[in-house]
Amino acid sequence: MIPPNISWHGRFGRDDVAKGYKLTPGTVPRALKLAARYRVTLVLYLLVLAASAFLGVAPALIVRALINNAIIPRRGALVGHYAIDGFVVAVLFAIIGLASRYLSSRVGEGLIFDLRVKLFDHVQRMPLAFFTRTQTGALISRLNNDVIGAQNAVTNTLGSVVSSAITLGVTITAMLVLSWKITLLALLVLPFFLLPSKRVGRRLQRLSRDQMNLNASMNATMQERFNVSGAMLAKLFGRPDVESRAFSSEAADVRDMGVKIAVYSRSFFIVLSIIAAVGTAVVYWIGGSLAVRGEIKVGDIVALATWLGQLYSPLQTLTNARVDLMTSFVSFERVFEVIDLAPMVTDADDATELRLHGAPRIEFRDVTFRYPRARDVSVASLEMVGEFEEEETMGDVLKGVSLRAEPGQTVALVGPSGAGKTTITMLIPRLYDVGSGSVAIDGHNVRSVTQQSLRAQIGVVSQDPHMFHDTMRSNLLYARPEASDEELVAACRAAQIYELIARLPEGFDTVVGERGYRLSGGEKQRLAIARVLLKAPSIVILDEATSSLDSESELLIQDALDAALANRTSVVIAHRLSTILGADQIFVVDDGRIVEHGTHAELIAEPGLYADLYTTQFARAVQTASGEEP
Repeated sequence: MIPPNISWHGRFGRDDVAKGYKLTPGTVPRALKLAARYRVTLVLYLLVLAASAFLGVAPALIVRALINNAIIPRRGALVGHYAIDGFVVAVLFAIIGLASRYLSSRVGEGLIFDLRVKLFDHVQRMPLAFFTRTQTGALISRLNNDVIGAQNAVTNTLGSVVSSAITLGVTITAMLVLSWKITLLALLVLPFFLLPSKRVGRRLQRLSRDQMNLNASMNATMQERFNVSGAMLAKLFGRPDVESRAFSSEAADVRDMGVKIAVYSRSFFIVLSIIAAVGTAVVYWIGGSLAVRGEIKVGDIVALATWLGQLYSPLQTLTNARVDLMTSFVSFERVFEVIDLAPMVTDADDATELRLHGAPRIEFRDVTFRYPRARDVSVASLEMVGEFEEEETMGDVLKGVSLRAEPGQTVALVGPSGAGKTTITMLIPRLYDVGSGSVAIDGHNVRSVTQQSLRAQIGVVSQDPHMFHDTMRSNLLYARPEASDEELVAACRAAQIYELIARLPEGFDTVVGERGYRLSGGEKQRLAIARVLLKAPSIVILDEATSSLDSESELLIQDALDAALANRTSVVIAHRLSTILGADQIFVVDDGRIVEHGTHAELIAEPGLYADLYTTQFARAVQTASGEEP
């Protein structure tokens, strides 16, 4: 049984950051708290920015002195002196720039590391329902784009605002000292600069946000289509051309948005350049007139014009500072909304370690269960929707399930598709928690023990076991990293896979490919069984674990499975006849209830669902296996 689908409306990411958008309360303090561990480096970074701002007025002062004291009076000896001053200032700028870059990268890369590790660790602890709902590409985008955006808020954006404020103050002060009249006249043009800066800046901010969402959507599409399963699905259904056209449409949206942003940015730059030219013209016009009358020196006019040009960039930054800072902190908000999503399955405060001595008893006591709502286990933006609509749950998937597996027994779960068999097995390792009732192992409620100690006692072989894109050795050692080569060989021999591995040129160092697709279904299944054998758990769960094996492979592995299950308690979702017949008990599941239970002989002797399943699905296989005519 899989979780129900959700319904949604709206499109995530169309919020207008510049118009009334408010960050979640506490976002900024939390972000600053994360940055607090780098406070010494941050203080040094801000001091360097301040030094850079003060040094920024020096070139104009050197040019002023060069013109007033050397060129106009024709004092050639001073020209070299001022040239050396200019060179020293350039060297100081280079040193300060390097120091600024080093300090900002120390803070920025440190924040990226902290956020990524924190987010990755949290996501790893989320319940299975979280991963069944979220888009992998959107989640990866949080670990990459949003984490980098969060770092940008603290270093680039915040640093730029501080630097701009200091530069603006220092430059205006220097201008006022030289000529307050010309400075005030030149500043009259600034309102005409601020208006387009504010208006177009907000528009650019919204377009940039939309571009980020379009990129995230395109990345999610690539993530789904470029894995082996997605690629195979497209090929089997003959849809490569359709997929290419669909991706082309998404890529075209990204392209068009990029063109729109480029045009807006360039238009913005042109408008600001024209306004800046007007301001400079005012300085030269008024200043030139005053210079002709001897009221001001030529070098002062050049310095004033230079400083006026230096005002526009910090003014633009400060004009859009609120939007820039808010948008940067939105990245923190998007990271925090995932971190704040509490895992539904957690260890109790007084949880103890589960220690088993031999095969345990497994008992379900009147268990009910329903899959959680989307809003309880996921975030709307990770599913690329605007918000979750009110959901109607599909009701209980399990309804008063009670069953017991005695120590060392193998119990089988059979029933029609969707009856709840897989859901029952998921409750044993606490991939989900029961709604009511309890699941107990040797009398210990699974909710009263730590998840790590519980899952250390359980080995699972699913119908489609997952393999990492790594070597066979690494995939096997994932179960028990400290295992020796001898133990690897023994587990693989027991799973009837060692001879295949030994024939491969790279042996255990052979790469299996993404999800193990370089192996056949039977080979991958046997490698997964070897992995469980290496783990040596007290409980084994087989979810149709032999379904991918041909008859010859099944015969080879059945003895290995029998040996592996000996002295272990096992729960098997039955598919193959041999597994059903060998079970100590069979529980028949229908519509979330246990409707029959007993041995094969007991169940087949009475009319009921099992007898019907046996007759329709298994009787002919039994007759064929025994050589009888069907």
